Amino acid sequence: MTEFFGKRWHDMGGDPAGPITPEEHDFALWEKRVDALMVLTSAAGLMTTDSLRRVLEDMGADAYETMTYYERWIASIAQNMVETGAITTDELGSKMAEVRARGATYGAAS
Repeated sequence: MTEFFGKRWHDMGGDPAGPITPEEHDFALWEKRVDALMVLTSAAGLMTTDSLRRVLEDMGADAYETMTYYERWIASIAQNMVETGAITTDELGSKMAEVRARGATYGAAS
């Protein structure tokens, strides 16, 4: 086993992050749904915070840096659901195509 003494791309502790804007903001509907999906899958015993984090940390620097917070979460949830056998990659792909065909404004909240 190789020893590792550096930091990985997701470890930002101690790095300058720039100014923080403390204003409250509402989340987009899809972000709320991702959060709800995390709660439901966790409650069903299909994943844990640790399994979410494992996939996030194994994504690779390019994916981690180009995806938003909730894009990373949904990718991790999907990977965990495939790993647990809750859904196959074919089923996931079919469902994604079905949702995409509904259009960009499907389910939009007013």
